[in-house]
Amino acid sequence: MKFKIDDKIFEKFPELNIGVVAAKGIDNMGLSEEVVNKLRAHEKEIRDNFEKGTLSENPKINAWRKAYSLFGAKPKKYKCSVENLYRMILDGIELKPINKVVDIYNYISIKHIVPVGGDNIDNVDGDIILKFAKGSETFRELNSDSDTNPKEGEVVYADDNEVLCRRWNWRECEKSKMTEKTENVALVVEGLAPLTKEDVRLILDELSGLVSKFCGGEITKFILNKDNTEADI
Repeated sequence: MKFKIDDKIFEKFPELNIGVVAAKGIDNMGLSEEVVNKLRAHEKEIRDNFEKGTLSENPKINAWRKAYSLFGAKPKKYKCSVENLYRMILDGIELKPINKVVDIYNYISIKHIVPVGGDNIDNVDGDIILKFAKGSETFRELNSDSDTNPKEGEVVYADDNEVLCRRWNWRECEKSKMTEKTENVALVVEGLAPLTKEDVRLILDELSGLVSKFCGGEITKFILNKDNTEADI
């Protein structure tokens, strides 16, 4: 299986760096109190230091608002994953523990103000690619039982058969969701400027370290960008 980024993506986002952690043979059963405590502590830090009214002015959030506008998604209507998490937290909502690997990547996401997500690769058909949608692909949103189509030109993750995540990191799919029984995953750290390749590398190291500590497994990691557009998972 390969993880790829279509060359056309770099025509609009030349400074993009996507960090990938492939973790195989993990134990994702149960919850980690330590990871949940990390989430709670950082939620408090966010509430103490951020306000919803000025959140869009944060350079890391603003970069994603500009990116969404570039592929035709109105940022006031569609929020990137990390902005959505921050807004929930600032509304007083505690992030619900899901399972160890999801809780870990949510923690990394809010700590570094960076979109982080992933897929159960046992349920992926063929390769994973980040590309512009044709509009004819199918997508089944998480916890949904009906299919929709992405908009033409929308940035999506897709496998050989369908879309895995719409509007880059806005909505994940039902098909490759990670559960307690998941054993093999690919996690992504999505870096737009002002995040540099080195920033992504450091976040990737932290993410992979936490997955190794709490879930075990065999872990590999790599960074994709305009100079390295694909890798074997």
